[in-house]
Amino acid sequence: MFDIILKRKERTNVLKGIKLRLYPNRTQQNQLEQMFGNDRFVWNQMLAMMNERYQNNKDLPFLGKFKLNYLLKPLKKEYPFLKNSDSSSLQVVNEFLTQSWKNFFQDKTGQIGKPRFHSRKYLKKSYTGKSIIKTAGKRYLKIPKLGYVKTSKTGVLQNTKIKRYTVLLEPTGKYYLSLQVEISEPEKYSLTGKRVGIDVGVADLAILSNGLKYPSFDSSYFEKKAKVWQRKYARRRHLAKLLVLQDRNKKVLCPRSLESFTNWQKAQKSKAKYQAKAANQRRDYLHKLTTHLVKQYDVIAIEDLKTKNLQKNH
Repeated sequence: MFDIILKRKERTNVLKGIKLRLYPNRTQQNQLEQMFGNDRFVWNQMLAMMNERYQNNKDLPFLGKFKLNYLLKPLKKEYPFLKNSDSSSLQVVNEFLTQSWKNFFQDKTGQIGKPRFHSRKYLKKSYTGKSIIKTAGKRYLKIPKLGYVKTSKTGVLQNTKIKRYTVLLEPTGKYYLSLQVEISEPEKYSLTGKRVGIDVGVADLAILSNGLKYPSFDSSYFEKKAKVWQRKYARRRHLAKLLVLQDRNKKVLCPRSLESFTNWQKAQKSKAKYQAKAANQRRDYLHKLTTHLVKQYDVIAIEDLKTKNLQKNH
């Protein structure tokens, strides 16, 4: 089995992903926390309702995303803080929840379980919306419910149509905006008349049919740093838990909480920072390599193998 990659002379309306760095101010950060929490709240409320409905009668018809969206209006009246969120983001939550239930019902292998409740302790927070985002200068974007937010660059958004956007808060404490855009005139590469086959290996990342080898990316430095901070984080968090239990057992008037200890939280951010550096450099290496191959060859044949199975062999 081979996967064939071909260059096409004419391509229109291509979807592309763009990721930008966001620099929200303190007020906008508080608003983002509210919006993250609102998405989590709607997910848990809808999921609890669907679980109870499924337990009471498994023969009831499946609730689609449009019926769930109809329930958002009374839910906003009962919980007015939901109005602080972009209305399209709550509809996307219902869309994701509906798709999760469909995957559960359509799975015949039993590997996909029922959707789970979302926890506020999850480090990577995000919400997705479908509203219109406007550019305002070279470094600012107008995002619904947030206003004008400073960003890294907006020149890459020229001649694009934003289909969907996602605001993310990484464990490192950095905010990002992930965009799904539609490009009417994508970048075209000139034809070279060359063909090549690629063999994926373990020692080397890729071996071409013409003899060229591309080594695997070496991220051992940042991975070692991440392991060191992982141990520090686990040890500091464990000691903080012991002190919290000690205060509870002694029945202290003002017992300390786990969040009051900042030492393990600093270690957690340092660990996430080195993990993100290793992942970003590996992603950048792969992106540059694949772009180079696509520019050099018109036809690329890749052997369809799983590297995990290759690693099992001695």
